[in-house]
Amino acid sequence: MSVSVLRTADAWWVWTPAGAARIDTAATTTSALLADRQAIAAAAVSSDLVAVDSLSRVSPVTAPCRVVAQMTNFVSHVKDSGMDPETVPLTFFRKASGSISGPYDDVVRPAHVRLLDYEVEIGLVFGREMPVGTEITADNLADYIAGLVVTNDVSARDVQLPKTQFYEAKSYPTFTPVGPALVLLDADELKRFTDLRLRLWVNGDMRQDMTVADMIYRPVEALRELTRFQRMDAGDLLLTGTPVGTAISAPPKAVQFIANLLPAAVKWKMFFQGQAKNPKYLQDGDLVEATIATDDSAIDLGRQRTVVRYAR
Repeated sequence: MSVSVLRTADAWWVWTPAGAARIDTAATTTSALLADRQAIAAAAVSSDLVAVDSLSRVSPVTAPCRVVAQMTNFVSHVKDSGMDPETVPLTFFRKASGSISGPYDDVVRPAHVRLLDYEVEIGLVFGREMPVGTEITADNLADYIAGLVVTNDVSARDVQLPKTQFYEAKSYPTFTPVGPALVLLDADELKRFTDLRLRLWVNGDMRQDMTVADMIYRPVEALRELTRFQRMDAGDLLLTGTPVGTAISAPPKAVQFIANLLPAAVKWKMFFQGQAKNPKYLQDGDLVEATIATDDSAIDLGRQRTVVRYAR
């Protein structure tokens, strides 16, 4: 049975329908908490509860940690990016763990960024070390993935695209809101991964709504590839891609063809002039909400609410 773990600045909690129970643990990191399963289990049956709304919740994934992400991993997003889902490779990039922020913290747009985008994604949280060369199968996946979190892979598109620089564009402070809950799943529950639905709203307008059935490279395949070169440890985080609905969208192929004939500086100037007219990019004061759950709510990762603020 799933267990939803919350974190405040000074404690860990189990979130139950009746309230939140404090976990009696000395753990200060996600890694250490996941090693103290007895304390988590004890809190899950505790009757000493407080109101969840009384807790100032922060990210249940602590930094520093490894933050790895999959690129263009939903059929709908791949098509919207002008690529072919049949040939798109399984590709990873890294984000700085300093970009992790809480589920209700402001997302701060740096002063030099103009095109701020959103990407709701399922985060896989590792429960144990996965050394390079580890054999990953459907049967042992739950030995390595302890649980799931809602994440938002916030992106500075005007940094990412002309520089082909994913790391910088996605690593500014507050560019990875995480939570509210770290939902710990058993092996049977993890098999329902494909039933999860990702949704994101901006100011109440739904922008993204898709199930994992649209995902190209799912966790077993992703981890098999990742373990060829990257060690992961307990508490590390893997973002698994986003569906269609982000602010950015590829221009028509005819426009792309003509643009590719132009000098790079001219091409990007024209592209960003057009993108500046796109009202879907995040603006100062925008409220971004994201949820991930099965349609029957048997697995529910909670609702993230963040407000965009421009750095002054």
